[in-house]
Amino acid sequence: MNNLELSEREKSILRYVIHQYILTANPVGSRKISKKYDVGFSPATIRNVMSDLEDSGLLGHPHTSAGRVPTDSGYRFYVDSLMGVPKLPIIEKRAAETRINSSSHDTNDLIKATSTILSDITNQLACITYPQVSNSVLEKIQIIKLSTSKILVIVTVLSGLVKTITLELRANFGQSDIENIQRILNQRLSGLKFSEIRETIVERFQNIYATQYKPIIRVFLESANKLFTDKIDNNKTVVTGTKNILSHPEFEELENFQSIIELVEDRDVIVHLMNDSITENTKITNVKIGSENMEEKFTSYSLVTKEYNVGEAVGSVGIIGPKRMEYSRVIATVEYVAKLLTQNLN
Repeated sequence: MNNLELSEREKSILRYVIHQYILTANPVGSRKISKKYDVGFSPATIRNVMSDLEDSGLLGHPHTSAGRVPTDSGYRFYVDSLMGVPKLPIIEKRAAETRINSSSHDTNDLIKATSTILSDITNQLACITYPQVSNSVLEKIQIIKLSTSKILVIVTVLSGLVKTITLELRANFGQSDIENIQRILNQRLSGLKFSEIRETIVERFQNIYATQYKPIIRVFLESANKLFTDKIDNNKTVVTGTKNILSHPEFEELENFQSIIELVEDRDVIVHLMNDSITENTKITNVKIGSENMEEKFTSYSLVTKEYNVGEAVGSVGIIGPKRMEYSRVIATVEYVAKLLTQNLN
Protein backbone atom coordinates (compact mmCIF):
# COMPACT_ATOMS: atom_id res chain seq x y z
CA MET A 1 0.00 0.00 0.00
CA ASN A 2 2.99 2.31 0.51
CA ASN A 3 3.51 2.12 -3.26
CA LEU A 4 0.18 3.89 -3.79
CA GLU A 5 0.78 7.46 -4.94
CA LEU A 6 -1.57 10.10 -3.54
CA SER A 7 -1.59 13.81 -4.21
CA GLU A 8 -1.10 16.19 -1.28
CA ARG A 9 -4.80 17.03 -1.53
CA GLU A 10 -5.76 13.35 -1.28
CA LYS A 11 -3.41 12.81 1.65
CA SER A 12 -4.86 15.80 3.46
CA ILE A 13 -8.48 14.71 2.99
CA LEU A 14 -7.72 11.09 3.95
CA ARG A 15 -5.95 12.26 7.12
CA TYR A 16 -8.91 14.43 8.15
CA VAL A 17 -11.48 11.73 7.39
CA ILE A 18 -9.58 9.27 9.58
CA HIS A 19 -9.12 11.83 12.37
CA GLN A 20 -12.83 12.63 12.36
CA TYR A 21 -13.91 8.99 12.24
CA ILE A 22 -11.59 8.06 15.11
CA LEU A 23 -13.10 10.95 17.09
CA THR A 24 -16.80 10.23 16.47
CA ALA A 25 -17.16 6.64 15.17
CA ASN A 26 -19.64 8.05 12.64
CA PRO A 27 -19.25 8.03 8.83
CA VAL A 28 -17.66 11.28 7.68
CA GLY A 29 -19.22 13.55 5.04
CA SER A 30 -17.60 16.27 2.96
CA ARG A 31 -19.46 19.07 4.75
CA LYS A 32 -18.14 17.94 8.13
CA ILE A 33 -14.57 18.07 6.81
CA SER A 34 -15.18 21.47 5.24
CA LYS A 35 -16.64 22.97 8.44
CA LYS A 36 -14.32 21.46 11.03
CA TYR A 37 -10.95 21.47 9.30
CA ASP A 38 -9.26 24.33 7.49
CA VAL A 39 -8.58 22.41 4.30
CA GLY A 40 -9.12 25.27 1.85
CA PHE A 41 -11.40 23.23 -0.43
CA SER A 42 -15.14 23.43 -1.11
CA PRO A 43 -17.44 20.60 0.01
CA ALA A 44 -17.86 19.64 -3.67
CA THR A 45 -14.10 19.32 -4.14
CA ILE A 46 -13.76 17.36 -0.92
CA ARG A 47 -16.58 15.06 -2.02
CA ASN A 48 -14.81 14.37 -5.33
CA VAL A 49 -11.53 13.62 -3.55
CA MET A 50 -13.31 11.27 -1.14
CA SER A 51 -14.84 9.50 -4.12
CA ASP A 52 -11.38 9.05 -5.62
CA LEU A 53 -10.08 7.70 -2.31
CA GLU A 54 -12.96 5.25 -2.28
CA ASP A 55 -12.05 4.10 -5.78
CA SER A 56 -8.49 3.56 -4.53
CA GLY A 57 -9.78 1.30 -1.76
CA LEU A 58 -8.79 3.65 1.07
CA LEU A 59 -12.32 4.68 2.09
CA GLY A 60 -15.55 2.72 2.31
CA HIS A 61 -19.11 3.88 1.82
CA PRO A 62 -21.69 2.37 4.22
CA HIS A 63 -25.02 1.83 2.50
CA THR A 64 -27.00 3.58 5.22
CA SER A 65 -24.95 6.78 5.17
CA ALA A 66 -23.72 9.43 2.77
CA GLY A 67 -20.45 9.60 4.68
CA ARG A 68 -17.31 7.51 4.32
CA VAL A 69 -15.26 5.38 6.70
CA PRO A 70 -11.63 4.25 6.48
CA THR A 71 -10.91 0.76 5.15
CA ASP A 72 -8.13 -1.47 6.46
CA SER A 73 -5.99 -0.20 3.58
CA GLY A 74 -6.85 3.38 4.48
CA TYR A 75 -5.73 2.88 8.06
CA ARG A 76 -2.55 1.18 6.82
CA PHE A 77 -1.69 4.11 4.55
CA TYR A 78 -2.38 6.48 7.44
CA VAL A 79 -0.12 4.60 9.88
CA ASP A 80 2.69 4.22 7.37
CA SER A 81 2.61 7.61 5.67
CA LEU A 82 0.36 10.20 7.32
CA MET A 83 0.41 9.72 11.07
CA GLY A 84 3.70 11.40 11.95
CA VAL A 85 6.07 10.47 14.78
CA PRO A 86 4.17 8.97 17.74
CA LYS A 87 4.63 10.99 20.94
CA LEU A 88 3.28 10.46 24.44
CA PRO A 89 2.65 13.61 26.54
CA ILE A 90 5.25 14.09 29.26
CA ILE A 91 2.59 14.11 31.99
CA GLU A 92 1.48 10.59 31.00
CA LYS A 93 5.08 9.40 30.82
CA ARG A 94 5.68 10.59 34.36
CA ALA A 95 2.43 9.05 35.59
CA ALA A 96 3.38 5.67 34.06
CA GLU A 97 6.88 5.86 35.56
CA THR A 98 5.51 6.66 39.01
CA ARG A 99 3.02 3.80 38.99
CA ILE A 100 5.54 1.26 37.72
CA ASN A 101 8.28 2.38 40.11
CA SER A 102 5.89 2.17 43.06
CA SER A 103 4.82 -1.38 42.23
CA SER A 104 6.52 -4.54 43.46
CA HIS A 105 9.66 -5.58 41.58
CA ASP A 106 8.43 -9.16 41.53
CA THR A 107 8.13 -10.12 37.85
CA ASN A 108 4.51 -11.25 38.14
CA ASP A 109 3.37 -8.14 40.01
CA LEU A 110 5.29 -5.81 37.71
CA ILE A 111 3.82 -7.31 34.54
CA LYS A 112 0.27 -7.15 35.95
CA ALA A 113 0.71 -3.54 37.05
CA THR A 114 2.21 -2.58 33.69
CA SER A 115 -0.69 -4.15 31.80
CA THR A 116 -3.19 -2.16 33.86
CA ILE A 117 -1.28 1.07 33.25
CA LEU A 118 -1.16 0.38 29.51
CA SER A 119 -4.90 -0.23 29.37
CA ASP A 120 -5.73 2.84 31.45
CA ILE A 121 -3.69 5.19 29.25
CA THR A 122 -5.02 3.87 25.93
CA ASN A 123 -8.54 2.90 27.04
CA GLN A 124 -8.07 -0.35 25.13
CA LEU A 125 -7.41 -4.01 25.90
CA ALA A 126 -3.82 -4.48 27.09
CA CYS A 127 -1.90 -7.76 26.74
CA ILE A 128 1.57 -8.69 27.99
CA THR A 129 3.13 -12.09 27.36
CA TYR A 130 5.73 -13.42 29.74
CA PRO A 131 9.31 -13.59 28.44
CA GLN A 132 10.56 -16.69 26.71
CA VAL A 133 14.10 -17.69 25.81
CA SER A 134 15.13 -19.63 22.73
CA ASN A 135 18.45 -20.81 24.25
CA SER A 136 17.99 -20.85 28.02
CA VAL A 137 21.15 -21.64 30.00
CA LEU A 138 20.85 -22.95 33.54
CA GLU A 139 22.63 -20.92 36.18
CA LYS A 140 21.64 -22.87 39.29
CA ILE A 141 19.01 -25.03 40.96
CA GLN A 142 17.81 -24.53 44.52
CA ILE A 143 15.66 -27.02 46.42
CA ILE A 144 13.51 -26.09 49.40
CA LYS A 145 11.81 -28.79 51.45
CA LEU A 146 8.14 -27.89 51.95
CA SER A 147 6.99 -31.06 53.73
CA THR A 148 7.87 -34.74 53.99
CA SER A 149 6.47 -35.30 50.50
CA LYS A 150 6.94 -31.96 48.69
CA ILE A 151 9.87 -29.86 47.53
CA LEU A 152 10.00 -26.46 45.82
CA VAL A 153 12.51 -26.35 42.97
CA ILE A 154 13.81 -22.90 41.97
CA VAL A 155 15.43 -22.79 38.54
CA THR A 156 17.53 -19.70 37.74
CA VAL A 157 18.44 -18.91 34.12
CA LEU A 158 21.61 -17.00 33.24
CA SER A 159 19.50 -14.15 31.86
CA GLY A 160 18.23 -13.57 35.41
CA LEU A 161 14.80 -15.14 34.98
CA VAL A 162 13.57 -17.40 37.74
CA LYS A 163 10.90 -20.09 37.57
CA THR A 164 9.58 -22.36 40.29
CA ILE A 165 7.82 -25.70 40.38
CA THR A 166 6.56 -27.91 43.21
CA LEU A 167 7.42 -31.62 43.00
CA GLU A 168 5.92 -34.54 44.88
CA LEU A 169 8.37 -37.02 46.44
CA ARG A 170 7.76 -40.74 46.90
CA ALA A 171 10.11 -40.99 49.91
CA ASN A 172 11.09 -38.85 52.84
CA PHE A 173 14.49 -37.15 52.59
CA GLY A 174 16.31 -35.21 55.29
CA GLN A 175 17.78 -31.73 54.82
CA SER A 176 21.31 -33.10 54.30
CA ASP A 177 20.03 -35.37 51.50
CA ILE A 178 18.28 -32.42 49.86
CA GLU A 179 21.47 -30.37 50.00
CA ASN A 180 23.49 -33.23 48.49
CA ILE A 181 21.01 -33.66 45.64
CA GLN A 182 21.06 -29.90 44.99
CA ARG A 183 24.87 -29.96 44.83
CA ILE A 184 24.92 -32.95 42.45
CA LEU A 185 22.29 -31.37 40.16
CA ASN A 186 24.25 -28.13 39.92
CA GLN A 187 27.54 -29.92 39.32
CA ARG A 188 26.12 -31.86 36.39
CA LEU A 189 23.68 -29.38 34.86
CA SER A 190 24.78 -25.78 35.52
CA GLY A 191 25.97 -24.01 32.39
CA LEU A 192 24.06 -26.28 30.03
CA LYS A 193 21.33 -25.18 27.64
CA PHE A 194 17.87 -26.36 28.61
CA SER A 195 17.67 -28.28 25.33
CA GLU A 196 20.87 -30.13 26.24
CA ILE A 197 19.53 -30.97 29.69
CA ARG A 198 16.26 -32.35 28.31
CA GLU A 199 18.11 -34.52 25.80
CA THR A 200 20.88 -35.87 28.07
CA ILE A 201 19.64 -35.77 31.66
CA VAL A 202 19.05 -39.54 31.84
CA GLU A 203 22.62 -40.32 30.78
CA ARG A 204 24.06 -37.69 33.13
CA PHE A 205 22.51 -39.36 36.19
CA GLN A 206 22.86 -43.06 35.35
CA ASN A 207 25.53 -43.68 37.99
CA ILE A 208 23.40 -41.99 40.68
CA TYR A 209 20.42 -44.16 39.88
CA ALA A 210 21.63 -47.08 42.02
CA THR A 211 22.15 -44.95 45.15
CA GLN A 212 19.83 -43.98 47.99
CA TYR A 213 18.93 -40.90 45.97
CA LYS A 214 17.17 -42.92 43.26
CA PRO A 215 13.59 -41.84 44.24
CA ILE A 216 14.32 -38.12 44.13
CA ILE A 217 16.48 -38.37 41.00
CA ARG A 218 13.65 -40.23 39.28
CA VAL A 219 11.30 -37.33 40.08
CA PHE A 220 13.73 -34.90 38.43
CA LEU A 221 14.08 -37.11 35.36
CA GLU A 222 10.31 -37.40 35.00
CA SER A 223 9.89 -33.63 35.43
CA ALA A 224 12.72 -32.54 33.12
CA ASN A 225 10.42 -31.28 30.36
CA LYS A 226 8.57 -29.06 32.84
CA LEU A 227 11.61 -27.87 34.73
CA PHE A 228 13.77 -27.12 31.71
CA THR A 229 11.32 -25.75 29.20
CA ASP A 230 12.32 -22.64 27.25
CA LYS A 231 8.86 -21.19 27.84
CA ILE A 232 8.85 -19.23 31.07
CA ASP A 233 5.56 -19.57 33.00
CA ASN A 234 4.19 -21.76 30.20
CA ASN A 235 3.74 -18.83 27.84
CA LYS A 236 1.50 -17.07 30.32
CA THR A 237 -0.17 -13.82 29.36
CA VAL A 238 -1.85 -11.03 31.30
CA VAL A 239 -4.91 -9.37 29.74
CA THR A 240 -6.48 -6.27 31.31
CA GLY A 241 -8.92 -3.55 30.35
CA THR A 242 -12.06 -5.41 29.27
CA LYS A 243 -14.16 -2.69 30.91
CA ASN A 244 -12.20 -0.01 29.06
CA ILE A 245 -12.62 -1.51 25.61
CA LEU A 246 -16.33 -2.15 26.14
CA SER A 247 -16.85 1.60 26.58
CA HIS A 248 -16.26 2.12 22.85
CA PRO A 249 -19.38 2.59 20.69
CA GLU A 250 -18.46 -0.40 18.51
CA PHE A 251 -19.56 -2.71 21.33
CA GLU A 252 -23.03 -1.27 21.84
CA GLU A 253 -24.21 -3.90 19.35
CA LEU A 254 -24.81 -7.28 20.98
CA GLU A 255 -22.91 -9.22 18.30
CA ASN A 256 -19.76 -7.11 18.73
CA PHE A 257 -20.10 -7.26 22.51
CA GLN A 258 -20.20 -11.06 22.46
CA SER A 259 -17.30 -11.16 20.00
CA ILE A 260 -14.91 -9.20 22.21
CA ILE A 261 -15.89 -11.19 25.31
CA GLU A 262 -15.13 -14.45 23.48
CA LEU A 263 -11.82 -12.99 22.34
CA VAL A 264 -10.81 -12.00 25.87
CA GLU A 265 -11.63 -15.49 27.11
CA ASP A 266 -9.60 -17.19 24.36
CA ARG A 267 -6.12 -16.54 25.75
CA ASP A 268 -4.51 -19.14 23.47
CA VAL A 269 -5.38 -17.08 20.38
CA ILE A 270 -4.06 -13.89 21.99
CA VAL A 271 -0.80 -15.58 23.05
CA HIS A 272 -0.35 -17.05 19.57
CA LEU A 273 -0.78 -13.68 17.87
CA MET A 274 1.39 -11.87 20.39
CA ASN A 275 4.22 -14.37 19.98
CA ASP A 276 3.91 -14.25 16.20
CA SER A 277 4.44 -10.49 16.39
CA ILE A 278 7.93 -10.90 17.88
CA THR A 279 10.55 -10.02 15.26
CA GLU A 280 14.33 -10.14 15.08
CA ASN A 281 14.37 -6.34 14.83
CA THR A 282 13.46 -5.24 18.35
CA LYS A 283 13.26 -1.59 17.26
CA ILE A 284 10.11 -2.24 15.25
CA THR A 285 6.63 -1.65 16.64
CA ASN A 286 4.32 -4.14 14.95
CA VAL A 287 0.90 -2.85 13.82
CA LYS A 288 -1.58 -5.29 12.31
CA ILE A 289 -4.86 -3.84 11.13
CA GLY A 290 -8.08 -5.81 10.63
CA SER A 291 -7.66 -8.32 7.81
CA GLU A 292 -3.86 -8.25 8.23
CA ASN A 293 -4.42 -10.48 11.28
CA MET A 294 -4.48 -14.12 10.21
CA GLU A 295 -6.88 -15.20 12.97
CA GLU A 296 -10.50 -14.74 11.89
CA LYS A 297 -11.50 -13.55 15.38
CA PHE A 298 -9.08 -10.65 15.04
CA THR A 299 -10.17 -9.26 11.66
CA SER A 300 -12.37 -6.62 13.30
CA TYR A 301 -9.54 -5.36 15.48
CA SER A 302 -6.08 -3.86 15.34
CA LEU A 303 -3.10 -5.25 17.25
CA VAL A 304 -0.15 -3.04 18.24
CA THR A 305 2.82 -4.84 19.82
CA LYS A 306 6.36 -4.10 20.94
CA GLU A 307 8.96 -6.40 22.46
CA TYR A 308 10.48 -6.02 25.89
CA ASN A 309 13.56 -7.82 27.15
CA VAL A 310 14.72 -9.51 30.34
CA GLY A 311 18.34 -10.30 29.58
CA GLU A 312 18.15 -12.58 26.55
CA ALA A 313 14.49 -13.37 27.15
CA VAL A 314 11.84 -11.67 25.02
CA GLY A 315 8.19 -10.91 25.74
CA SER A 316 5.55 -8.74 24.09
CA VAL A 317 3.60 -5.69 25.20
CA GLY A 318 0.45 -5.17 23.16
CA ILE A 319 -2.85 -3.38 22.66
CA ILE A 320 -5.98 -4.86 21.09
CA GLY A 321 -8.73 -2.47 20.09
CA PRO A 322 -11.17 -1.48 17.37
CA LYS A 323 -9.59 -0.53 14.06
CA ARG A 324 -10.89 2.94 14.89
CA MET A 325 -8.13 3.60 17.41
CA GLU A 326 -5.88 6.61 17.96
CA TYR A 327 -2.86 4.91 16.44
CA SER A 328 -0.26 7.57 17.24
CA ARG A 329 -1.19 7.62 20.93
CA VAL A 330 -1.44 3.82 21.19
CA ILE A 331 1.89 3.23 19.43
CA ALA A 332 3.65 5.82 21.58
CA THR A 333 2.21 4.29 24.77
CA VAL A 334 3.13 0.72 23.82
CA GLU A 335 6.69 1.77 22.96
CA TYR A 336 7.17 3.71 26.19
CA VAL A 337 5.66 1.04 28.44
CA ALA A 338 7.81 -1.65 26.79
CA LYS A 339 10.86 0.52 27.50
CA LEU A 340 9.89 0.97 31.16
CA LEU A 341 9.23 -2.74 31.59
CA THR A 342 12.63 -3.61 30.14
CA GLN A 343 14.34 -1.14 32.47
CA ASN A 344 12.57 -2.43 35.57
CA LEU A 345 13.13 -6.13 34.86
CA ASN A 346 16.86 -5.88 34.18
